[in-house]
Order: sequence, then C-alpha cells, then structure tokens
Amino acid sequence: MSNSRLSSVLPDLSPWRSSRDFRLLFFQGTVTFFGSFMAMIALPLQIKHLTDSPLAVGAMGAVELVPLVVCGLYGGALADAVDRRRLILLTEAGLGVLALVLLVNALLPEPMLWPLYVVAAGVSALSGLQRPALDSLMARIVPHDQLTAAAALNALRYQSGAIAGPALAGVVVAYAGYASAYAVTVAAFVVSVALCARLRPAPPAGGGERPSLRSIADGARYAWSRPVLLGTYAVDLAAMFFAFPNTIFPFLADELDAEWALGLMYAAGAVGSLVLGLTSGWVSRVRRHGLLVVFGAAGWGLAIAAAGWFSNVWLVLVCLAAAGAGDMLSALGRSTIWNQTIPEELRGRLAGIEVLSYIEVLSYSVGPQLGQVRAGTMAGWTGTRPAFWSGGLACVASVALLAALLPKLISYHADTDEDALRRRAAREGSAPEADPAGAAA
Repeated sequence: MSNSRLSSVLPDLSPWRSSRDFRLLFFQGTVTFFGSFMAMIALPLQIKHLTDSPLAVGAMGAVELVPLVVCGLYGGALADAVDRRRLILLTEAGLGVLALVLLVNALLPEPMLWPLYVVAAGVSALSGLQRPALDSLMARIVPHDQLTAAAALNALRYQSGAIAGPALAGVVVAYAGYASAYAVTVAAFVVSVALCARLRPAPPAGGGERPSLRSIADGARYAWSRPVLLGTYAVDLAAMFFAFPNTIFPFLADELDAEWALGLMYAAGAVGSLVLGLTSGWVSRVRRHGLLVVFGAAGWGLAIAAAGWFSNVWLVLVCLAAAGAGDMLSALGRSTIWNQTIPEELRGRLAGIEVLSYIEVLSYSVGPQLGQVRAGTMAGWTGTRPAFWSGGLACVASVALLAALLPKLISYHADTDEDALRRRAAREGSAPEADPAGAAA
C-alpha cells in the first residue's frame, strides 16, 4: 500500500499536531481510563468477595444511577457557568480522593462493605459533573474542521483502555490483591491531576449563566428545537435500549457450550471499535455525519441480531466485534454534529443531556442500564438467543423509524447546515453566534 493510501486509512493526527490542550487531554484521558478500569474491575469483585451475593454486586448500579442523572444535568449547567478547566481539575482531584478511600479500605484487616457503595455513588456523581465540561471543552481547543478526527482519536484512546485496562486489572487483582489495583488507580489520578493543571483556562462564554433548573430547561428546549440534535439523542437511546445485551452474555456462553469465551464476548465490541478507530482516516473526509449516526446504529443492531442467530461461537464473536465498529461509527457522527452545531453558551448543558444516554468509566448510563433490563427480561420470557436477535431487529426498525420522522438528521451536511456554518463563523471570528435562547424559542 502506498504512503498516500496508508495515510488516508490511518487515524488523522491533525488535532494532535495543532492543539497543545488536546494533547494534554489525550494523555490525561489515557492515564485516567487505565486507572479507572483497574478500579472498575476490582470494585465489583471485592463486593462479590465480601458478600458472595449477585444482588449485592448488582446494587452498585442502583446506587450510581440517581447521582448520574442529577449530577449529569447539573454538571452541564455548571460547565456553562464556570471555568471548565477548574471544574475538570477539581472533579479529577475528587475522583483521586475516592480512589484513595478504596485503597485505605482495602488495606484494613477486615475491609468494610459500605464504603464501596459510597465510593461508587461518589464516582458516579463526580463523573456526571465532570463529563459535560470535558466534552464541551473539545470544540474550543480543536479547530472546527478537525472535530471528527478529534472524536476518532478520543474514541481510539478509550477503546485501547477498555481492552488493556480490564485485562491487566484481572491479573493484578488475582495475583496482587485489591489494594494493589486501587494503588494503581490512585497513582493514575495523581498523574491525571498534574496534566489537568497544565490546561489553559476556559472561562464561560458571555460571562456564563448561573446554574438553575431554568438554565437546564433552556438547554433541553434548544435540543428539542433542533431535529438534527434530537435525532442523535433518540437514535443513541434506541440503539442502547433495544440492543445492549451484555448482561446476558454469560447465558449465551452457556448455550453455546463456550464458557471459556465469556471474556472474549465482553471484549469483542471494544476490539471492533479499536479496529475502526485505527482505520478512521477516511472519516475526516465525510461531510454527511447524520448518515454515520444512522448507518452505524443500524449496523450495531444488525450485528447484535446476527450474534443471536449464529450457533458458532467464533461467528458470534465476529458479530459482536462488528457491532462495536457500528457503535463507534455512530458515536463519531454524533460527536461531530454536537461539536459542529451547538453554541458555546449551551455546550455544557447539551453535553449534560448526552451524559444521560452514555457515560464511561465507573458509572453506568441510563440507555445501557435500561437496555440490560430489557435484555434480561426478554431472555427470561423467550430465551437468550431470541433476546439477542429480537432486540437487534427492534433496534434497526426503531432507527429506520426515527430517520423517517427526522429527515434533517439524514440530510445533515457539515458544509450547508445553518447551525454548523454559524458555529464555524463564530470560531473563525467572522460573525457572532446567534442568541441561543432566541434560537430555541
């Protein structure tokens, strides 16, 4: 393959070269993901070790959900009202303190159970506060025409951590114990805080608006008034609700007589996403990002349906990897549309709404959480494999229906969309952004 063809396939590194703050956040995120995944594996395992109760392990998701919803929405309003760098730095330091609590508890002669739930809830709350600030900062530090490439690099960073972090965490917990795993997490947050401290200040646009229910409602009204944005949220929630079957992977492995493949099932999606990320150079040249959202989500659903249809475990793993690639493609389209079109004054609040459909690291999200409930309930009624293929087909049907109801999502073009052009002009300093409150009205 010639150098020109190779460069058109490999990830676009333009954001890395053009933005110092992007490089800092890339390294910070890499370190944080690695340390957080270490704790993400150790925490439920320690609860299992202390209680030997599946219900006690599942309760961790319950204590995380409410803080995620409340703090995700409030964190979005807060990101539009304060210096985003300061918010990121403080919440990252708070996450490091919670990791230290886990370490101290693990070092006790008889570790206690209740601090594990308190930390899980605290991590969910701080992640909900931090994530909108992180997401909304990206459009400020990366040039407008490099936003898709930045999304691909961020996703590549996350998927690498999602594969390496749990794998190494399992080894550390098995051979060195929970305290060692938490010690790695603490060290990771120390490095992460140091990197965050080097970011440039990011004061709120226009002086900021004090966080309130009204300001959150303004963000929701703006999203509702924009069919393209509404479509990205709706497609993502539909895909996660109908076709997120991770909770029944153990039962699928049993039916296929392949208990040995359970870990591979959980990792397959991340592998597919990683492969797409490593060959994502072409995505930077795409202008119809709404098509990426729709086709990626539909591909996710088809691949999940196929995983429930095949009886060969290797074909199932290939399907799960293909599903991960589809999810990655849809995520790149969503991220690009958000960063290209949302006014700076509302970026945090819209990112807060995004948190409700998807958030990473230690906290669960509303979409996948509901999707796991659906998959488990359907598996109890119809069996494991029908729960897969019925959910996958329902995902495809719902995505097709949403695309028909929201045609502006399909027709979105980065070079002609009014919001994208307005945002580009504002970034280039040639025109002010329209008043978001007036636009929403």
